[in-house]
Amino acid sequence: MSAPNKLRATHLERTAIIYVRQSSPAQVRDNRESQARQYALVEQAAQLGWPASQIDVIDADLGISGRSAERRAGFREVVSRVCLGEVGAIFGLEVARLARSNADFARLLELARLTDTLVIETDGMYDLREFNDRLLLGLKGAMSEAELHILAGRLQGAKRAAAERGELRFALPVGYVRDADGGTIIDPDQEVSAAVADVFAAFRATGSAYGVVGAFTHRRFPRRAYGGVWAGELRWDRLTHSRVLGILSNPAYAGAYVFGRYRSRRIVAPDGSVRDTTSEQPRSDWAVVLQDHHPGYLSWAQYLANQQRLAANTTRSGARPAREGIALCQGIVYCGSCGRSMSTNYQPNGRPFYDCAKSRGDHVQTRACRSVGAPTVDQVVASRLLQVLGPDEVALALAAADEVTERRQRSTRASELALERARYEADRAERALLACEPENRLVARSLESRWEAKLAAVAEADAALAVTKAAVPALPPRAELEALATDLPALWAASTTSAKDRKRLLRTLVADVTLTSQAAGDELRIGLRWRSGASEQIVTRRPPPPHEARRTPSEATQLIIQLGPTLADEELVAKLNAAGLKTGLGRRFDVAAVQWVRYTHHVPSPSPFQTGELSVDEVAAQLCISSGAVYYWIEHGQLAARRGRNGRWCVAYTPEVEAACRQRVLDSHHLKPESRTALAGGAV
Repeated sequence: MSAPNKLRATHLERTAIIYVRQSSPAQVRDNRESQARQYALVEQAAQLGWPASQIDVIDADLGISGRSAERRAGFREVVSRVCLGEVGAIFGLEVARLARSNADFARLLELARLTDTLVIETDGMYDLREFNDRLLLGLKGAMSEAELHILAGRLQGAKRAAAERGELRFALPVGYVRDADGGTIIDPDQEVSAAVADVFAAFRATGSAYGVVGAFTHRRFPRRAYGGVWAGELRWDRLTHSRVLGILSNPAYAGAYVFGRYRSRRIVAPDGSVRDTTSEQPRSDWAVVLQDHHPGYLSWAQYLANQQRLAANTTRSGARPAREGIALCQGIVYCGSCGRSMSTNYQPNGRPFYDCAKSRGDHVQTRACRSVGAPTVDQVVASRLLQVLGPDEVALALAAADEVTERRQRSTRASELALERARYEADRAERALLACEPENRLVARSLESRWEAKLAAVAEADAALAVTKAAVPALPPRAELEALATDLPALWAASTTSAKDRKRLLRTLVADVTLTSQAAGDELRIGLRWRSGASEQIVTRRPPPPHEARRTPSEATQLIIQLGPTLADEELVAKLNAAGLKTGLGRRFDVAAVQWVRYTHHVPSPSPFQTGELSVDEVAAQLCISSGAVYYWIEHGQLAARRGRNGRWCVAYTPEVEAACRQRVLDSHHLKPESRTALAGGAV
């Protein structure tokens, strides 16, 4: 390559960059000739006059596609050094090596024009300050991007054709291997196939992915290693929730061959970076579905039923599946004051209650947002459910369910047709863009804008259809409704019916429950909304607080207050039990219960003393001694006394007894001197 007049001394004073890139690791490993030709550009730069010290080779992008500059550190280095004005020329085997993206390539060319940087390839040398050179490189960049699009289209078309024949090979999920002819068969290792089959059996039994994980708590689960030193080997590990979801959602286990289940697209992050993301497509958008392609662990109908069950367990989409726990209305109970869903909590004693989400910071409470004990609500709801479910009512419910299903199908049909038309328009716009010549950018830009607008319309139609379907929760299967025609009360009360089964039965006919409390008082309104669309409201009362529930009935309290001053405790017990009165806990009265009422209401007991009798404290006061001394005399027979009512000591305090007691005090050496003096003075 001879140096034309475009190469000047100012270029030779700056660095010459040799940019080396190959698109994939396989090309780096196998296509050595192309790599050698790119490194040979160092000699061409030397021939053009650059000294060896000013020739830099940037090969950090070997094995990386030029589709985007996001992951190409070498290309970003080239751009940054061009911006600094330290590059005199960029060498490449062809401009396609620099970038396959027209946007990245155009940005590099603009920077090279501003900094007077040459672009040199095997076809020639380009000075970006000249219009013709910019035009030519711009066309080459557009052709490079079009070439990448055409090659990708060909590859995808070939993959699609092979997939339609079921011959495009994928990595098989655990539980499947390929035979000698390349066909897909169930793994002959019985331990592996049994573990996979047990996953589906556990899901049928538990109804949730977490239930499957619990069933495999003490078991290992197999997996195939792909890539690395363990490639192809079978390894055993614990079964996680994500793996269970992957197995249950994989149509390969139903014997189906699927292509187009996932789609990659590029998105722009909030920080402006562009990255690739992969998303799962709806089943209706799968490009190829070949049923009965290979032996399956379950049928296609069972696979679809499993997907419906998984969707019903996804609470993010508004589903409220039946969970463990004795709270019957868990997940379908709402606060009638603020409209929020009420959470279900349990007290330390295991008693459940529905709480109006008081701990959430974004929750605006009203004066009527209160907690409600679950038994108060569940008993009313269950009783009402059993009342309305006679054979005639079940038949009417089935007819209403058919009508509701038909009405919902008609309401979603219009949205489905609108989505179908939007997809058709988007396909037409895409075909028009592909038919346009890549170099005709004036027309191509208009067609791209039109295609993007049609794709946006498709997204809007798809979102509208999703909103229409999610507006009203789906009805349970008809088989569940028909099962209610049997003896439901006996089924409901059976000990074999679990709390989760009762919740499922309730959700079959009841859509949700709304609780409305008063700011003050014990009135509670329970609103029931049935699946048929009908609704009703039941008014009940909250149970009294525990301390109120244990309070002695007023009739018994009044009787104790009235007769307490004249009757002993034993006599009051007999009166109360004869009248059939009970304590606050529903028990028969005893002496302890009567004494508690006396203490609470300050009801005096009848005096146990007869005429001339004193209590122990009164005797001690008369003698100016302690009560303990009097009790000592009684216990040792030195002072006569009898047991009166309520076990109190009664002392017959005659003048003779008083004189004897005073003399005993004077003769005692254990009493205080002042006491003896007082007694002596009293005796005189």
